Amino acid sequence: MEEPARPDPDALLALAQREGRGRLKVFLGAAPGVGKTFEMLAEARRRHAGGADVLVGIVETHGRAETAAQLGPLPVLPRAAIPYSGPGGSRSLEEFDLDAALARRPGILLLDELAHSNVPGSRHPKRWQDVEELREAGIEVWTTMNVQHLESLADPVARVTGIRVAETVPDRVLAEADAVELIDIPPAELLERMRAGKVYRPDQAERALRGFFREGNLAALREMALRRTAERVDADVTGYMRAHAIAGPWPSGERVLALVGSEPGAEAVVRHARRIADALRAPLLALHVERPAAPGDGGAAAAALREAEALGAQAETVVATDLPRAILAEARARNATHLVLGRGRPSAWRRLTGRTLSAALLRQGVDFALHLVPEAALPPPPPREARAWPAWLGWAAVPGLVGAATLAAFVLDGIVPEGAMGMIYLAGIVAAAVGFGAPHGLAVAALSFLAWNYLFLPPRYSLTIAAAQDIVGAAVFSLVALLLAGTTGGLGRSVRAARARLLGLRRLVEFSRRLGAPGTLGDLLEAVAREAERIAGRPACVLMPLPPAPGQAEPEPVLRAAIPIDAEPDDAAMAAARWAMAHGRPTGRGTDTLPAGTAWQFRPMRTARGLVGLVGLRLGEAARLEPETDRSLAALLDQAAVAIERIELVEAAARDAARAETEQLRLALLTSLGHDLRTPLTSIRGALGALRLPGEALAPAVRDDLLATAEEETVRLTRTLANILDIVRLENGQVEPRREPVDLVEAVEAAAGRLERATGRRIARRFDPRLPAPRLDPALLDQVLGNLLDNALKFSGAAGEVSVTVRREGHEVAVAIEDSGPGIPAEALGRVFDPFFRASRTDRIVAGTGLGLAIARGLTVAMGGRIGAESPVVAGGQGTRVTLRFPA
Repeated sequence: MEEPARPDPDALLALAQREGRGRLKVFLGAAPGVGKTFEMLAEARRRHAGGADVLVGIVETHGRAETAAQLGPLPVLPRAAIPYSGPGGSRSLEEFDLDAALARRPGILLLDELAHSNVPGSRHPKRWQDVEELREAGIEVWTTMNVQHLESLADPVARVTGIRVAETVPDRVLAEADAVELIDIPPAELLERMRAGKVYRPDQAERALRGFFREGNLAALREMALRRTAERVDADVTGYMRAHAIAGPWPSGERVLALVGSEPGAEAVVRHARRIADALRAPLLALHVERPAAPGDGGAAAAALREAEALGAQAETVVATDLPRAILAEARARNATHLVLGRGRPSAWRRLTGRTLSAALLRQGVDFALHLVPEAALPPPPPREARAWPAWLGWAAVPGLVGAATLAAFVLDGIVPEGAMGMIYLAGIVAAAVGFGAPHGLAVAALSFLAWNYLFLPPRYSLTIAAAQDIVGAAVFSLVALLLAGTTGGLGRSVRAARARLLGLRRLVEFSRRLGAPGTLGDLLEAVAREAERIAGRPACVLMPLPPAPGQAEPEPVLRAAIPIDAEPDDAAMAAARWAMAHGRPTGRGTDTLPAGTAWQFRPMRTARGLVGLVGLRLGEAARLEPETDRSLAALLDQAAVAIERIELVEAAARDAARAETEQLRLALLTSLGHDLRTPLTSIRGALGALRLPGEALAPAVRDDLLATAEEETVRLTRTLANILDIVRLENGQVEPRREPVDLVEAVEAAAGRLERATGRRIARRFDPRLPAPRLDPALLDQVLGNLLDNALKFSGAAGEVSVTVRREGHEVAVAIEDSGPGIPAEALGRVFDPFFRASRTDRIVAGTGLGLAIARGLTVAMGGRIGAESPVVAGGQGTRVTLRFPA
């Protein structure tokens, strides 16, 4: 029985997604001035006169009196004033008021110029995004747009007109519109309107006529608009047919369907269909119907489908047992009008009985135009591969199986009735069909029936059948044997194919798990070569493109991995690899490109961004791989290409991040040096300039003060340069601590005493009894303590308090330096140890480069310790505590 037609689920889903959303109608034109806004306003006035709630959100008349007159009685939404600061100064600009439109909720809202860019400060940068929000709120929107603003047409329009459109609209916006109305006038009439001043002012029109508005440009844009509208109407028709379960094809538009089989000429069929589609200016579809129990070259079908996608076709694979029925069902569902298939090389029996695919489609597909690709256009059949066992072995096994079953029957003679002896022969039939195929099973069935009848059915040793029950038994035996030979042979092929697919899937799953593991590009390429060698059972290698040298047009393939290690292509093979890398197509042995002169076959690894590399297989004398092996290898190449691209993108992102970080540090260094070196140098130069005055002009106290200032700023300058050198040494890993037991009490006392003498301030110290002596570098520890104590004294102010606490914490010893300064904001705590970062950016607090804490962290880590900061630590939300922790 014919299965009743059902609506397409995808079409029903598309209809359901539109429920609750506002409708969108687009008035589409080929160029400015064709009358899109005029027609939209005229239609809106008719709807308004009929009682519809129409509101003009925004309409640009561009000074055209005819368009302005069309506004008539239509209510207009006031525009929103948005402040804007630009090169011409601060001013207020008018823009569409999205919030007011959402609050007003009209029945129909008019929004001119869908591709318009909103004023900075608006909720959305583009007007089409405003339309999306309005539709989500359930408001119907009418809008206008020129075809050159479609995102996918930006490059073609630039090539035709020489002008690149800056404002674009995604194609999906037009595809999701509920209605598209084409507003079209001939180019000559539009040029007359331009010259008459109905589109632009005379001075603007003159410039436009010399540039964009040339007749050839307008004709090309008009063709783009007509074609895009026709594609949209065709999509509407197809969607309606699918949603309402209407069987096609409807002769509303041409559509070409290429039937991709498992024969080697499938790619030629796709190319022939592409030429037909180009001649008809019709879209191209490619379909492959896979039959579970049918032998064939799955690799050829996969290659043909990839070829179809490369030629711009929509490719699809379905699984079915009835080939003509599945093809016609898909063709009707997709509203195809032309079917293209290869003539093929069917057997003489199929040709005589009319059971070829082309004959079945001629009988059943009376609504379609059928195109047969001539045999001359197909490549010659490849040589047959050698089987795992000789061809004669299967036929030699036929009498052996019959003899074994006969021997078993003689053993059971007298125990099993003569009529049941036939069941013993069925085992041999099944074994022959599964092991060798249906023809061998049929031969075993015929010989088994003769042996059973002659040796066991009465009268014995005669082919005569005397009893009626024996006649019925013989007839049943014959039918069962024939059924077993046919179905078991197909089942054997299905089992072998399923086993091969399962093994291939298991390998791909294992390989994808390895691809997901972190590693370098070299590790990945070696894994790809090893997996290709394991799948194909032949030596494999991976070649990557080397960027072309100056004067060289194409990239050079370079060997990056090989399994086994000596699997290196020779000069003839490298020539084929260069061709494969330049054209992105399989090349070498077993292909239709450069198959002679080399034992290697090269297959490209491609992603959406292009070719990423080649996988080479040394096939030797073999012309091609098994279908399932070919399919597994194709899946491997797809996964490997994505993994290689992922690693390259990660490495590029890491390089960009390192470059950005280096640039940030460089800018910070230059900024710090420009400020922190200029200040002491200015003071030193000023002091030296004053000291050049004669001795009578300066009092001794003033002279001493200038000398002290110059000395102090020189010390500050020396300290700044020393800090920069220290941070460079730390970044380059040049710090190697000399470890020895250190008395922390003595180290803290020495650093604190030195700073007390230099500043005249008191630093409180608290020590736990029986402190351990960790193995540290005394000089580096003294520098760390000096930096931290100096930092605490600076930021705590002249009246602030600074303390040092040394205590044992389990297996660590902690040195805590605490001050009562203003503290560090919570958002800055995570960055206080970064180079050149300062929580306070004002010079009124403390001058410095922001390197002290960064140096302290680097030296602490070099000695095997940890450092951290806490703030606030005292009442009133103030104070900072920096803690050093070293292994005890």
